[in-house]
Amino acid sequence: MLEIVYQDDHFVAINKPNGLLVHRSPIASNTDTYAVQLLRDQIDQYVHPVHRLDRKTSGVLLFALDKDVLRNVQEQFANHQTKKTYWAILRGYSAQEGTIYYALTNEKGKSQEAITNYKTLETTEIDVPFGKHATSRYSLIEATPVTGRMHQLRKHFAHILHPIIGDRPHGCNKQNKLFLEKWQMGTMLLHAAKLELVHPISKKKLILEAKLSTEFSRMMKALEFEYQLPRPKDLPYKELP
Repeated sequence: MLEIVYQDDHFVAINKPNGLLVHRSPIASNTDTYAVQLLRDQIDQYVHPVHRLDRKTSGVLLFALDKDVLRNVQEQFANHQTKKTYWAILRGYSAQEGTIYYALTNEKGKSQEAITNYKTLETTEIDVPFGKHATSRYSLIEATPVTGRMHQLRKHFAHILHPIIGDRPHGCNKQNKLFLEKWQMGTMLLHAAKLELVHPISKKKLILEAKLSTEFSRMMKALEFEYQLPRPKDLPYKELP
């Protein structure tokens, strides 16, 4: 059963678990389970994914229940009128804040502008030897991508030499091996925490939030992070005037 974080006559949003594909893809033919199919069966209604999340990324995933609403919100995405907030754990100490400007090549070979803003929420150093170092260092960050390119955050943080823990193939294989052997952790630590948009019918701002996965929370504790990430409100969504 998928966790629904928002639902009305026009939308439904879920907290997508790590490892679940949004829809059928030729690059992932090893599964016949998809969020579109599961949600359709769960609410007994056809759904249209408004945007994408990587298979390995957890968090807020929005679906439209009719094509007019779908077109409206996709225009908001295209015109940068939505805001997406992600949390991730990176290798090493990232800068206190920054903007990554690094063009990415899409599946058709076309270079596209890609921009990511981020800030470091906390850094940690734990007594776990890694390579020639006596300790291991990690950063908990909040990222707000301006553009929405495929694997953008994964590629951008790898580009600045602070790859997301658990990412393959863009991450650090040696770190991924360490996490698998020491903590039995093979999940990518990237979570789509919040999505903000304007409801096309009510014209009010929606803030959709998804709680962290158990695995992400477990690794925050294992890595000795003390920062308290905001939790979704008691209501399944927040609507602003």
